[in-house]
Order: sequence, then structure tokens, then C-alpha cells
Amino acid sequence: MKIAPIPVSVNLAESFKGRKRKVFSSPAKRRIVVISLWAVLLSMGISVVARLLVYLINLVTNLCFYGQFSIAERSPVEHSLGLFVIILPALGGLVVGFMALYGSKAIRGHGIPEAMEQILTNRSRIKPIIAFLKPVSAAISIGTGGPFGAEGPIIATGGALGSTLGQFMSISDHERKILLAAGATAGMSTIFGTPLAAIFLAIELLLFEFSARSLIPVALACITGAAGHHLLFGSEPVFPVAATITEASNSALLVYSLIGLIIGLLSVVITKAVYWIEDGFEKLPIHWVWWPAIGGIAVGVIGFFVPQTLGVGYENITHVLSGNLSFIAILTLCTFKFLSWAISLGSGTSGGTLAPLLTIGGALGAVLGHVMIYFFPEAGVSVPLAALVGMSALFAGASRAFITSIIFALETTLQSNALLPLLAACSGSYCLSFLLMENTIMTEKIARRGTKTPHSYEPDWLEKWTAGDVCQPSSVPGLATVGEHTLLKEAMEVMALEKTDRLGVINSAGTPIGVISQTDIIKAYGRSQEEFTRRERHLSTRPRQKQA
Repeated sequence: MKIAPIPVSVNLAESFKGRKRKVFSSPAKRRIVVISLWAVLLSMGISVVARLLVYLINLVTNLCFYGQFSIAERSPVEHSLGLFVIILPALGGLVVGFMALYGSKAIRGHGIPEAMEQILTNRSRIKPIIAFLKPVSAAISIGTGGPFGAEGPIIATGGALGSTLGQFMSISDHERKILLAAGATAGMSTIFGTPLAAIFLAIELLLFEFSARSLIPVALACITGAAGHHLLFGSEPVFPVAATITEASNSALLVYSLIGLIIGLLSVVITKAVYWIEDGFEKLPIHWVWWPAIGGIAVGVIGFFVPQTLGVGYENITHVLSGNLSFIAILTLCTFKFLSWAISLGSGTSGGTLAPLLTIGGALGAVLGHVMIYFFPEAGVSVPLAALVGMSALFAGASRAFITSIIFALETTLQSNALLPLLAACSGSYCLSFLLMENTIMTEKIARRGTKTPHSYEPDWLEKWTAGDVCQPSSVPGLATVGEHTLLKEAMEVMALEKTDRLGVINSAGTPIGVISQTDIIKAYGRSQEEFTRRERHLSTRPRQKQA
């Protein structure tokens, strides 16, 4: 239906007030409600998918390591395969390699960088086939001994489902990005039961903004995912701590800050090492389809000598946080889990980064905790708290998801007394990572492809300048009009709705004072014609409101 021109005597704000008066009178607010409802429905489906993915991982694990057709959760540590365990991860890697070759190459890697790349370069469009291939390939990789967690694949799967839903709907690219982020973080919230950490993960790694139009749908999706976790996985903490953590003294806080600085330095080393290994695979004179199998052999060899490195290994985190493992056992787990994960991930198989980083970081923190107790016995350092601090600090340094790292540790353990040590350690780790490393473990891969990720939230100057600031003196017969105090962003929306490149500008008395054009807005905005046209096209895809 054709939109009638806005009367000359009425400015933009008054014209909106004159339309149908409903509870959600603003078109933008109605869009938020609609997208939020879709985000909730999407997260319900992703909760079920997350549970099915865990069942699939359990099934593959039981079939491969124990010869049993069962979905019961069981660690591969207790296997009796002998030397055959060296071949098993290689076979899983071979299957993943051919799935990537004949299905989609996008299933390789740990998921979050790929989602970031689609947001930044492809208008948040992910191939629908990824929603099927990613969880299946990850289940095969993890079930055959790959040292990954289920959270990375389900984040990637949730993002793919959200993007696919957005591609079937008549919505803007930004709204599709919101659904992608909602699906991804709903998956994380379902696996770990961490809705608040998932919200901040979306803000820090996917949305690159903090606004109501994005926050409301993502928050509702994460809350729904957390409800799915309680229903499908239980309400107990994911990583229970044997003894309640007591409040840290000032001297202990100083030591935990030092641990954070050391782990921040190690996060840089670990990130560099992962991509150094990936570069090594790139130089191999064989097709990339065979790389996951080669990485699988390394996983199998390490797993033969240190079985604790095989599979998801969430129990390893619980054991480290308990403080009952010996110094040698923790150091062994830390070293060989890192080697297994870095080689496997560098080979391009399907897996995630969060669970391995948590395991390695927790073990590093526990090792440093033992060292600090030896050198500073009076500081009151606790090994379980040092492990929790290390777990969070490594993730903060490697990914620079600062707030996410702190909130995640609190939500997965329910230990509120750990807040100050976590804040101290993560601050130090984040600062060192920022100073010493240009990109993170999440952004290095896409940065090498020429995609730059935002480092800060920039103000939108279209929301700062008004039409009266940039209009040119002229008459306005036959033009749709806006008031002189109308924001440029609102004026641009009217241009998109009216399919015009000019608007008349009137003052509060309804007297024409000039004309504003696309060229005027481009000059004020300081951006290119191409970018402005892209923004205008996104706005024009929004469903039009019926005439009152």
C-alpha cells in the first residue's frame, strides 16, 4: 500500500503520534517485540538441539570406545582399546575432513570466528546446511576422542539456525544478526546454564553494540536457554566446587592479580601457538581434507599416554577445582591437554575452544596457586580459587571477552566470594593481552582474511545531527516533510519509506525552511555513498506500516 506524504504542517514526531494508538505505538518497538518472540521460539528449539547433540556425542563415544549402543554419559578415560586408541581420533578426523570437502568447508574450526565473519561480511547469512553438518561433525570429532567441548558446536549450530530463520523472514540484516546472536547464545546458555554470561558474550563477540533493540531479544533467548538447561540437564552448578570459597584477603588479592598477569602473558603464547600450528598445516604438501586425520593421530598418541586429554573433559575441570589433584597430575593435564587441543584445532577439525581453554586455564591457575603458596605461605591463597581464577583469566586474555569471563565463572560455580579475585585476575590478563596481541584467538583467523572486527562501540552521528543542521534553503512543494529537530537517522527512515532522496524541512510553526537530501546526510555522516546506500537498503526492507 502506498504511504501518504507527511503533511507539511506536521513534523515527524507528531505524525507518528497521529497514527493508530496502541500499546506499542512505535514501529521500531513493535519490531523489537516481534523479533523477541521469534528469538524465544528459536531458543526453545535450540535447547532441544543442544540436548540431542550431547546425546549424539555420548552415543558416538560409547560406540567407539566401549562398543555399546548407549546415550549414557561416559568418559573415554576408562577405555580398554590399547594401541587402537591412537587410530580412533584419526578415523574421526578423516570423516570430518570429507564432510567438510563434500558438505561445507565452514564446519571446520571452532564456530565463533565463523559466526563473527558472517556478521561482518555476509549480512549475517549462514548456509542452512551448517545447522546440520556442524553438530554431526562435532559429535564425530568429540566422540572419537577430540579434546573439545559441546559448547562450541552448539553455539555455531544455534547461530546457523538463527541466521537460517532470518533468511526465510522479511527482516533487515540487523534483525537477522540479532537472531543469529540469540541462537548462538541460547545454545551456550542451554549447555552451561549461564544466561548472563551468554548475554555478555553476544555483546562482546557478536553484536558489537549495547542497545535495547539487540539486548531484549538476546536476553529473552538466553533466559529461555537457561530454562532449557534446568529442564534438560538439571539445576546443579556445571562445575561444582567441593568447599565453599571464602572471601579473599588483600594480600591474597594481590597474589591473584599476579596470577592473572602471568596467565595473561600465557594467553598470548597459547594463541600464537595455535595459529603457528595452523600455519604449519597450511604448509603441508597434501590436501587439507587429510589434515584432521593427521591431527587425530597426535590426539590419539597423547591420549594413549594421558587418557584424561580425550573427549570433552568437563570432569577434569571439576577435579581441578576440587584442589585434590597433585601438582604433577595438574601440570601433566595442563601440558598435554594444550598440545592435544592445539594440534587438533590447528588441523582444521570441527570443535570448540571454550572447554579446552577452561581446562587449561584452570590447570594453570592451580599450578600457579601451588607455586604461590610455596613462596607466599602467609597470603592465604586457595588452590581451588586459584584454579577458578586461572580458568576465567585465560579465557579473558585469549578471547578478550572480559565481562563474559568473570560472569561465566560465577554462574558455573555459584561462588560469589570469588568476584573480587576474578575481577583482579581478569583485568590483568585482559590488559596484557590487549597490549601484546593485535588480534585474539577468536579474531586472528578472520583478520588474516582481511576482515576487521570492531574494538569499540562508536556513536552513530545520524542520531546526533538533526535535519535542520544540514538542510539547504529551498521551497518544499510536493515533498514529504520532517521537522527541523528530526534526527538524521529518522529522516533517513522516512526517505526509505517514501522512496525519495529529498525531504522538506519545516520549523515548529509549520513554515518551510529548506530541503534535506541524501547528499546532505552523507556529508554530515562522513561516510561513503556505498555505505549509506547499504544502510538505506536495510531500512527499506522493514515491513511498512499500514496507513491509519
